[in-house]
Amino acid sequence: MTAIESPQPASIPFLRLAAVAAFVVIGFLLPRLLGGTSVAYSTLTTIAIFAVMCYGADIVLSYLGEVSLGHTVFWAIGGYAAANLSVKYGLNGWATAAATIALCLAAAAFLGAVTLRTREFVFSLVTYAAAVVAYEIAFNWDAVGGSDGIVGIPPLKLPLLVTNFSGAMQEDLWPIAFALLLLTLAFIARFRRSRLGTTALMVQMNPALAASLGVDPRRVRLAVFVISAPITGLAGWLYAYQRAYVGPDMFESYFLVMMLTAIVLVGRRILLGPLIGTALLIAQQNLLSLGGDWNKIVLGSVLALVLIFWPAGLVGLYRRITKKT
Repeated sequence: MTAIESPQPASIPFLRLAAVAAFVVIGFLLPRLLGGTSVAYSTLTTIAIFAVMCYGADIVLSYLGEVSLGHTVFWAIGGYAAANLSVKYGLNGWATAAATIALCLAAAAFLGAVTLRTREFVFSLVTYAAAVVAYEIAFNWDAVGGSDGIVGIPPLKLPLLVTNFSGAMQEDLWPIAFALLLLTLAFIARFRRSRLGTTALMVQMNPALAASLGVDPRRVRLAVFVISAPITGLAGWLYAYQRAYVGPDMFESYFLVMMLTAIVLVGRRILLGPLIGTALLIAQQNLLSLGGDWNKIVLGSVLALVLIFWPAGLVGLYRRITKKT
């Protein structure tokens, strides 16, 4: 095959790098392109935070084939860690983020070890039970805010060498939310190509082959579950600073349904799938809102419709339509 018949192989990485650079630049400038209003910054910051939240659950669903109903625990751990440590001890964002990661890893290791022997329906029930227990603890334990939660969370402070970043406004939080989203996307892309990612997929799709190659399914499932937790946890960490309040409402089913719907709406194992799904759902709630409770009904209805009629998501629906034409 000649150079005229196909592009030079060396040009492919360059084009890919250029596309990624364009995505980063346009993404960062998107709030300004949409008018630069506080609403634009707030909406896009929320999309970025919720997308990161969804990517944690996406790893478990897409690569283990398991539906974790307990990822709101890690989401809430991030929020409560940021709130308690910043309000009570005056710790900066780096310290609260480190605490979030450590607490999420510990909680996921414990919950993952407990659920090692469970699969599918039982796994979902056990993780949901863990979320219920965590909610009751948060609601009734005054040491972490109790039923009233924690108000007055100070603005996010991130000391950076010779300067001190302060996220007092939505405009200030956007660069942090965007950076967290980019780091998450880079991590997910690396995970997809990693040995753990390919092994997890093999354990899900061909457990007999995995066993014949000496793979321990339990260790793989535990590792994937544990690394998924800090991703969702860091989203909760930043969400606490965004709204300056944390309470038991972080365990609400709304966040769980948001995770699952954003994951399956576009299609599983698609790098930008949860981000696009989250953007579509938040856009509906902000631009075509029917009210608080009705928005939740729409969210649940979308999840049900996708699972019943388009289990492969919008990408699968598109492929089905184009295949017929």
